[in-house]
Amino acid sequence: MLVALCVTEITSWGVLYYAFTVLAPSITADTGWSAPAVTAAFSAALVVAALTGIPVGRVLDRRGPRVLMTAGSVVAAGAVVAVALAPTPLWFAAAWLLAGTAMAAVLYQPAFAALTRYHAPRHLSALTTLTLVAGLASTVFAPFTSALANHLTWRGTYLVLAAVLAAVTVPLHALALRRPWPAPETHHRGGDEDVARSRVREIVRSRAFWVLAAALTLSAFATYAVLTNLIPLLIGRGASPATAAWALGLGGAGQVAGRLGHRRLVRHTTVRSRTVGILAGSAAATAALAALPGPTALLIAVAVLAGTTRGVTTLLQATAVTDRWGPAAYGTLSGLLSAPVTVAGAIAPAAGAALATALGGYPRLFAALTVIAAAAALLAVGSIPARPAGRRPPHQRK
Repeated sequence: MLVALCVTEITSWGVLYYAFTVLAPSITADTGWSAPAVTAAFSAALVVAALTGIPVGRVLDRRGPRVLMTAGSVVAAGAVVAVALAPTPLWFAAAWLLAGTAMAAVLYQPAFAALTRYHAPRHLSALTTLTLVAGLASTVFAPFTSALANHLTWRGTYLVLAAVLAAVTVPLHALALRRPWPAPETHHRGGDEDVARSRVREIVRSRAFWVLAAALTLSAFATYAVLTNLIPLLIGRGASPATAAWALGLGGAGQVAGRLGHRRLVRHTTVRSRTVGILAGSAAATAALAALPGPTALLIAVAVLAGTTRGVTTLLQATAVTDRWGPAAYGTLSGLLSAPVTVAGAIAPAAGAALATALGGYPRLFAALTVIAAAAALLAVGSIPARPAGRRPPHQRK
């Protein structure tokens, strides 16, 4: 099951997310549609995915991932075909909205929920493996999409990718997720069954949940704004476009390093110190990018550090619910928690570019993002429940 989900996540992320970054210029050049309109359709899909993730989480808790992820793969492939055949901007936008609905059923959230329940209580190793492997989606599909685009139109490329998506993910989800959906583990954490059935509303209304959601949302906004505006910042500091692109790519290597180190971090830190430390590290890296004029090698090193914090933050979010409230209602709670985080990531690229113009340059943008990231770290101090739901292992306590 873990191997199958690694394959389907690489494929789903590659086709539904990373292919667009490669094909967007070709879409605007071929159709004459404005670049902001094309990008807005894709951003709208991410927002729809965030909102759809809330009911998806409830379905996951009750029914498990097999039917949901299999149906999501079918819808995703159909949506990509609709994108490829779109004759007008309105059709194009509607197709991406359908794709956004499918994203909620096939990307990280349902895969995390499946591994958290099936592998409990040793789910951390499975989650780490999945995020490490799925992190290769851009490495695999960006060049693959580019190679297809060298021989086909963007429409033909998307049709091929839709076929790949259907051929890989539909059967794997249908076959690999056949095992019965297990009941929540309750012998390790006595209150988990109650959390799943009667305490979800109490948790969602708690101060800790709202503070955690706010901290992760602010952090996501700052992180994705940094990511999408890093290249113009480095070019403004004297780096060549090629060097700036390498810096962005090396940041991806930093993501892998961060995820590899997460298990050791869990063994030696508490939930509070780990959450605050990771978000504070992100703020520190952003501050360094804002303040350092050079040399280029030093800026690249900081970009790698920013990638490291970005990578470990993915696992921080994936384990945030189980670390605080146990795995019983993981789907529901993670869906609610992920919604504002995903929306923040969706609007961050455009908002970051607009802020850079309003503030008078990219260094000032990164200074503003430092303040936002630091606020996230401060909020994280209060993200631990006053009365934990059930017993947790020592490394997961306050």
